[in-house]
Amino acid sequence: MATSVSSKQGKVKAAIVGGGVVGLTCAIALQRLGVPVELFEAAAHFGEIGAGVAIGPNAARILQSLGILDEICAKTGEPGLTMRSFLFVSGQEGHELLYEVQIAVSAYEQYPEEEGSNSLGAHRASLLDALVQFLDPNTAHFHKKCISLSTSERDPQRTTIHFADGTSYEADVVIGADGIHSSVRAAMIGEETSRPVFSNTVCYRGLFPYETAKAAGLKTDFTSGRPVIFTGRDKHLVVFGVRNATLINVVAFSADHNRPIGSTSLPSEGPWVKTVSQEEMMQEYAGWGSDVMILLKCIEKPSKWFIHVVHPPLDSYVKGDVALVGDAAHGMLPHMGAGAGQGIEDAYVLAQLLGQPQTTASNIETVLQAYDRVRRPRAQMVWDGSVRAGEIYDGYGEHGLSAEGVTEDLGRLWDPVWYHNLDDDLQSAVKWLRETSAFRQD
Repeated sequence: MATSVSSKQGKVKAAIVGGGVVGLTCAIALQRLGVPVELFEAAAHFGEIGAGVAIGPNAARILQSLGILDEICAKTGEPGLTMRSFLFVSGQEGHELLYEVQIAVSAYEQYPEEEGSNSLGAHRASLLDALVQFLDPNTAHFHKKCISLSTSERDPQRTTIHFADGTSYEADVVIGADGIHSSVRAAMIGEETSRPVFSNTVCYRGLFPYETAKAAGLKTDFTSGRPVIFTGRDKHLVVFGVRNATLINVVAFSADHNRPIGSTSLPSEGPWVKTVSQEEMMQEYAGWGSDVMILLKCIEKPSKWFIHVVHPPLDSYVKGDVALVGDAAHGMLPHMGAGAGQGIEDAYVLAQLLGQPQTTASNIETVLQAYDRVRRPRAQMVWDGSVRAGEIYDGYGEHGLSAEGVTEDLGRLWDPVWYHNLDDDLQSAVKWLRETSAFRQD
């Protein structure tokens, strides 16, 4: 593959490794800012595994600012931002309502146009398809599995990406958006310390027509747009509708909270995702309430996921002219429905910094440091909150699984995630770049 040589002034030339939701969002944001970018995907085409994905208000605002939210809703079969805040329900028979997540008054003051949580629950593959239509197709390259990075022999300020097919590509900045298995992260910090570890949590996933569950006697309503979390000791289920509530997405979790994250290793040759029998899944939740068992019975061929996370946290999301975004940087537990949102935030902030008029190949390393300064503390806060949320759902909160206990422990857990002003972060990053003289003072 031919490589282009950039000048030290003018727009930097970026290369993104990984064509998932975060990589595509980053590419779209860069293209809309006029930053040259090429995207490299290991697979033969764009595609996602998994069923439903939650896009919280923070990420929805980014998609809106990029001018792509309406088309995404249309493509994913959603009438708009119809997903509201969570309902917590006992997983035991009777399914007592334990807690309704409330929206902080301050959120209405900061974002007066919003009602409820203004989130999007979408089919993951449909979301990816929606994003693809906004990408310049000439910038996408497939069958490009990154195997290593090196300093360019022609220009020591550039990085060369080496692919499994023997080709390579040079860029002013390399962005690793290649997920929890990230080869860019491994190249950046070393294979032995790459840090994807088993979280001691598994989940069973399934997607099926809502009518199927109603015909089987399901009583819980999923037409209101409110995801339901069925709670219980060591286990919980997250259930919400997608495609305008015509389909039900179920993610059923089971965790060992008595072992520290990373203390248990899976066989190296074993898959992280596999199809298992319905009987195995049903046995895991034996004794739970009727609606839980109906939902699980509707999943004919459940997939079992061994959830891995990036742990311990990285010392930095950047090294030289290489930056990590999304799960490659901070793969986290999914218990706040915030992992995709944090990746979208990463993509937006990084694109905005790379698109600054004063960003050049000469100061790119400092610009990436500014990205790391604002993104790493925030993403780690959400990472920690996701661990805490899972503990509360599974009965390990300080006040237990009663309605009063869940209410006390959850509190306002989502407010700092959903209602965070990224413009303040960008202003802070630019201010720091001026203080370091990477950017000139206005």
